[in-house]
Amino acid sequence: MLPSQRHLFDIPADVSYLNCAYMSPLLRSVVLAGERGAQRKARPWTIQTDDFFVEVEELRTLFARIAGCTADQVALVPSASYGMAVACRNVPVAAGQRVLLLDESFPSIVYPWLERARQVGAEAILLPRPEDDDWTETVLDAIDGRTAVAALPNCHWTDGGLVDLVAVATRLREVGAALVLDATQSLGALPLHLDVVRPDFMVAAGYKWLLGPYGLGYLYVADQHHTGDPIEYNWIGREGAEDFAGLVHYRDGFRPGARRFDVGETSNFALNPMARAALGQLLDWGVDQIHGTLSALTSYLAAEAAALGLDVASPEYRAGHYLGVRFPDGVPPDLFRQLQDARIYASIRGRSLRVTPHLYNDRNDIDRLLDILATTVATKD
Repeated sequence: MLPSQRHLFDIPADVSYLNCAYMSPLLRSVVLAGERGAQRKARPWTIQTDDFFVEVEELRTLFARIAGCTADQVALVPSASYGMAVACRNVPVAAGQRVLLLDESFPSIVYPWLERARQVGAEAILLPRPEDDDWTETVLDAIDGRTAVAALPNCHWTDGGLVDLVAVATRLREVGAALVLDATQSLGALPLHLDVVRPDFMVAAGYKWLLGPYGLGYLYVADQHHTGDPIEYNWIGREGAEDFAGLVHYRDGFRPGARRFDVGETSNFALNPMARAALGQLLDWGVDQIHGTLSALTSYLAAEAAALGLDVASPEYRAGHYLGVRFPDGVPPDLFRQLQDARIYASIRGRSLRVTPHLYNDRNDIDRLLDILATTVATKD
């Protein structure tokens, strides 16, 4: 268990921000890194050729440590949708095959695969939300010889519903199908063992649980796809790109590993320092420690919410850093306003009040939320 880290963030005392799944606050150190980066760009004569590559590799290496992979398996992308588009371009899907998706998944997972299926004459299947919250069994039941790929989150973005990726990946390999992950709502707060899961691709936006700036994300690419087709053919992904004078001599070869999938302008001298500071802090805390601390908070909230007559998924069916609180008759229409008035910030997604704390929260924040929920339940009664 980690103590509150609120002092590292710029969060007023009367604010209970329980909405990391929407967008994380920036650490003070991350803001400072961004300011220094912007000041550096104001003096471009101080930026050397090596800076375009060395600092990017530092960021790639830090993310690899978070994800449990190698730096050669990491590409830098601007968004989850960009990374998903790379996966769509490189995972074989044929006419008559099936693409498995979770219903109510975040649109950036769904839209690319709907389009890919349409283009090749495959069938995109939106697996329905299970009544018992067991997404894993729902996915396993759907996998068969027709499955080309399953594009899945580690946990569902609306309420944290958990998918057992080890079980799913094992079954997909048995039928020769691919696994593509969107870890945007899990990586950095939920331990993930890529060496066991072995997905084909995994993408994570950096501005949520990775505590970084908007506009920067990460793509894991398994070794067997390192000769695949990138979305764009930029200069910095080519071998010999370090020789600026020689850029007039065009090369067929790419830089090694997943670097061919990097977005152009990876050397962002404001965003990259911010991301490096954020990932460094996550590594200092440790993902296991973060998960354990957040799980204690959501478990406390789950027990107290259930005592109020509200519904939450069983612990084995939800991620520890996430909690979807469900109301018997749907989310009360004035609940969001009541929370905002009290300076308590959470999200309503689907049929759930989505509560997603981080290390800047403690029980006081949960108790403030519970006071509003208790009043809401009493009013309806």
